[in-house]
Parts: sequence; structure tokens; C-alpha cells
Amino acid sequence: MDSLLYSAPLAGIIGLVFAWYLVLYILKLDAGSDRMKEIASAIQEGAMAYLNRQYKTIAIIAVILTIVIAVAINKETAIGFVLGALMSAAAGYLGMNISVRSNVRCANAAKEGLQKALKVAFRGGAVTGISVASLALLGVSGLYIAFGGEADAVDKIVGFGFGASLISLFARIGGGIYTKAADVGTDLVGKVEAGIPEDDPRNPGVIADNVGDNVGDCAGMAADLFETYAVTALGAMLIGVTVLKIFPNAVTYPLVLGAAAIIASIIGTFFVKLGKSGDIMGAMYKGAIAAGVISIILFYIITQQMMGGNTGLFISALAGLGVMAAIIIITEYYTATTHAPVKDIANASVTGPGTNIITGLAVGLQSTALPVLVICAGILISFLAVGGMSNPVLGLYGIAIAAAAMLSVTGIIISIDSYGPITDNAGGIAEMAELPKEVRDVTDPLDAVGNTTKAVTKGYAIGSAALGALALYAAYNSEINKLLGPGNTLELRLSDPTVLVGLLIGGMIPFLFASFLMKAVGRAASTIVTEIRRQFKEIPGIMEGKAKPDYGRCVDIVTIAAQKEMVVPGLLAVLSPLVVGFILGPAALGGLLIGVIISGLMLALMMTTGGAAWDNAKKYIEAGNLGGKRLPDGSKNPTHAAAVVGDTVGDPTKDTAGPAINPLIKVMNIVAILFAALILKYSLLG
Repeated sequence: MDSLLYSAPLAGIIGLVFAWYLVLYILKLDAGSDRMKEIASAIQEGAMAYLNRQYKTIAIIAVILTIVIAVAINKETAIGFVLGALMSAAAGYLGMNISVRSNVRCANAAKEGLQKALKVAFRGGAVTGISVASLALLGVSGLYIAFGGEADAVDKIVGFGFGASLISLFARIGGGIYTKAADVGTDLVGKVEAGIPEDDPRNPGVIADNVGDNVGDCAGMAADLFETYAVTALGAMLIGVTVLKIFPNAVTYPLVLGAAAIIASIIGTFFVKLGKSGDIMGAMYKGAIAAGVISIILFYIITQQMMGGNTGLFISALAGLGVMAAIIIITEYYTATTHAPVKDIANASVTGPGTNIITGLAVGLQSTALPVLVICAGILISFLAVGGMSNPVLGLYGIAIAAAAMLSVTGIIISIDSYGPITDNAGGIAEMAELPKEVRDVTDPLDAVGNTTKAVTKGYAIGSAALGALALYAAYNSEINKLLGPGNTLELRLSDPTVLVGLLIGGMIPFLFASFLMKAVGRAASTIVTEIRRQFKEIPGIMEGKAKPDYGRCVDIVTIAAQKEMVVPGLLAVLSPLVVGFILGPAALGGLLIGVIISGLMLALMMTTGGAAWDNAKKYIEAGNLGGKRLPDGSKNPTHAAAVVGDTVGDPTKDTAGPAINPLIKVMNIVAILFAALILKYSLLG
């Protein structure tokens, strides 16, 4: 066992200690007035109640799967599955807990200006970011060491990846349905029908909306990237087993890269400072750039020490970081209010919601091109850099290292993402607590940037999923070939009808999956719309501010709806590879995995980027462009109303269906790896 392997769990522990230091910093800050604390407490109570109910629902499925894995595979894999699920849930809990405490402190800090509020929001987000990366690395490396730290230990920790993937999938689905049902329902009645501002305390759905920001964009993203980090590292380790004769440290190398990047991410958080220009996005990019540069230096040293200074592997790692940087830049271009795509959608709103929808769809479709080309470049560079043309298995290892390097800086990336729901809630608390306009003048620009940061990190998560899933598919292929024995290989030929059927089913599943989620949001939003209309009608004095709405009723309605709606899409992800594998065989399952990777990547990029562009087009108009919210005579601006309709369409695409495709892809791949031996043995047509 290479001694550097122990740097991985050590870095995980250091990361958790640093996160605790940030927690203490946040909790020492003043939470503001009694009214602010009351609002924040309601958000916190609703968020934690939702998360508790969600995990109780998932626990039933997890217990059944644990028994199946223990009986059908082995107890070690079952232990890994339970540990992966528990640590993924812990990442979500931790992120949620500090997010709902940072929001009110950010709102209070806004009284002192932009710099202080930014510091509070980012450090609150950094708790989630650093914790997620640290827990994932600690879990994978700790379990690997516990199982002996040798090549045969890697197969035993596949269960860890499945446990993390399962929690991630349900957290993304349930949290996404909750947040967008609450958001869409609240906006449709409040903004469009009643003509009251966003986060107005007279709106019965406003607390549910603020809860949703946390369960979707904080807990959901935390579980998502915990799983992405873990299974990508696992994929690289599985492929590393196949090249041990060339690189004896191939299995531990991706773990040590992750350890270095956690330290780099911690250092990067101290570079997030607002400059004289007041550029909020630029301030956070300083931290990401610092973490990236430090990671590159450490990657070079590690490659020299562990891999004999192999230039190709270092180039592969650089390619992964390059893909990350390029996707962030591209996503910001398509989603920031300062660039043409968002302005095009806003300008299209002048002629009504129809042209807004058409232009938004066009932007979403177009936004897939550049990220896909960047990912293709990263795949080819990392494959060729290690001599993949002469040794394809080594080339696949290069791709896996690129994916691991891209995911290694997850800590700083999630920190930037989790900043978003904190500032969003801070603005809501400021509005509901009726704080001075000067406070909203600070929280509003922070929130506007937060919408872009959330879009950027979703693009990062999806791009990393593509590289990570490719590594997982290669691991599945390698596992089948190992089971087939010497001289036998799994071949996917389009002339084989089972392979073609697998490809087509795999290509279809992300669309069916997204359909389930979009319908779920629509149904749940309808219940909220009905409830808010009822309260406006039956509770006298709400609009005059003389009566208090029943916020808790809306929270309960959307919580129940989200739990009910998340089960079927989740089971689709888990069962579809098993059904195809056991009926049509391992070759058809290989086709299924390729199909879901390709169509899932395209659909997820289109939905998340297009949805964020729709959202920011609305915010661009609300900032005073194209007439703003209201015309000079005080009447509603139809341009803004059209943009609200576009945002209503974009919300479930960017925050529910699109991001959930990311764990869908990886769950299907990890299930295939986990049950490969049984599928090969018992498939009907294999």
C-alpha cells in the first residue's frame, strides 16, 4: 500500500475541521431582529422537516436494497452501500443546516455593505462545499484502506458508490420537485395574478418558496456532487486496476489528486474578496482560479512522485481542469444578464410569452454545442496523451484521470453554488422583515449573481457526469471482460439487434425521466396555486397586511407532493438497467449505458442552461430594462409578464429535470457494474 494513500483520509479530516471553523464563524454572527429570526426559523423548520421526511422515504428503499445486495453479492458491498448512503445523507443535512442559518446572518450583514454580506454568504456556502468533497474522499479512501488497500478491495467499495448515487438521485428528484412547485405556484399567483413582489409576506407560499431554495439548490446539489465525486474516483480506481502492471500506483493516484485539491480549495476560499470594481462574480472566480492553480502545481508534484513523472497523465489531469474552466465560462455566457443570449430572450418578451418561449428554447438547444465540443476535446486529449492509440485501456485510464481531476476541485465549486440559495433567502428575509431599501440594494445584486453561479455549477456537474460516466462505462466493460475470462471480450455491434435496442432504450430514458419530473412539478404547483388562491379568497385582510397567511399549510402540501412524486422516477433509474441486463444480456446493457450517457448529457445541458437563461431574462427586465416591472402609469408591464411565463417554464427544467439527469446517468452505470456478474450468469438472451 502506497504511503501517500493516507494523505487522502487525512485531507478529508482537515477539510471537515476547516468546515467546522467556518460553522463557528457563521454562528457567532448576529442574526438580526426578532422578526428576521422568526422568518429564518420558519424556513429552517420547513427545510429540516422536508429533509427528515425525504430520508425516511428513501430509507425504506435503502433497507430493501441492502438486504438484496448482502444476499446476492456480499456483505462487504452491502456495508459500503449503507456507508455511502449515510455519508451522502450527512452531506445534505450539513449543507442544509448551515445554509438556513447563514441566510438570516447574510441579510443582517447586508446592513454593513456588499463586502460583508458576500463574505458571510460565501463562507456559509463553503461549509457545504468543503464538507462534501471531504466526506466523499474520506468515505472512498477510508473504505479502500479498511478493505485492505489492495486491487481486490476496489470491487468491494462499488457499493459505496451505489449508496451515494441512490441518495443523490432521490435528493435531486424530491428537492427539485419541491423547490420548483413552490416557486412556480407562488410566482403565478403572487406576481402574475395579485401583482405583488417576489418574497412579499402577504403571499401564503413565500415560506415554502424559501424552503425550496435550500432543499433543491443546497441539499440536492450537495448530495449530487458528493455522489459524482465518489463514483468518479471509484471509476478511475476500477480502471486503474487494469493498468497496475504499467503504473503500480494507478489505483491510489486519483485519491491523492483529490487530497491535494481539497487543500487547494481550502486555500482558494481566502481569495474570495470583492475588489474595487465591485464585481461579485469576479470575486468568486478569484477563489476558483487560485484553487485551480494550486491544484496544478500539486498535481505535477504528485505525478512526479507516484507515476514516475509521466507527462501524459499530468496532461490528462490538466485536460480535466481545462474542461471545467471552459464549461464554467460557456455556461456563464449563456446565463449571465450581461451577455447576448439572456438579452435576446428578454427582447423577445416585448412581443409576448410566445416569442419568449421560442427564443428560450433556441438558446437552450444552442447551449449544448460548445460544452459537448469541449468535452470531446478533453476526452481526445486525455486519451491520446497517455498513448491510448497503442493501448486503449491506458487511454481510458487517462480519461478517468481527467474526470477525477475535474471533480477534485468540487470543494470550491460547490462553495460558489451554495452561496446562491443563501443570498436568495437573504433577499426574501429582507423583504418579509421589511428591512430598509438599502439592504435589498445589497441582497438583490448578490441574488442575481447567485442565479448565474447556480447555473454554472449545474453545467460543471453535468459536464463532469459525462466524463465520469464514460469512466464508469469503461469500468463496466472491464468488469464484464474480466468475468468472461482470457480471450473473450464484450463487443457492441450495431448489427446485433439487442445492442441497438439497448441504445434506443438508453437514449429514451432521460426523456421519459424528465417527463415524469416536469409533470410532477406541474401537478404539485397546481395544488399550491389552488391553496394560495383559497387563502386570498377566504382569509380577509391578507392583501391589506392585516391578516397573516397560513404559511405552514403550503409547506405541508408541497412536501407531501414531492415525496409522493419522487418514487417512480427513482425506481426507473434503478430498475431499467437490471431489466435490460437480465432480459437482453450484457451487450444490450452496454448499449443502454452509452445511450443514456449521450442523450442524457444533451438533454441536461439544454434544460439547465436554457432554464437559467429564461430566469435571468426575467431578472434583466426586473432590473429596470425594457420598462421594468411596471409602466410609468403604474400598470403591469406586459414585457415583464411575458418573461415571468418564460421563467415559469424554465424553472422546472433548470432546477428539477435537468440536474436530476446527472445522478440518473451515474446510478444506471453503477447498478450495471454492481450486478454485472449476476447479469452475465442469469440473463435470458446474453
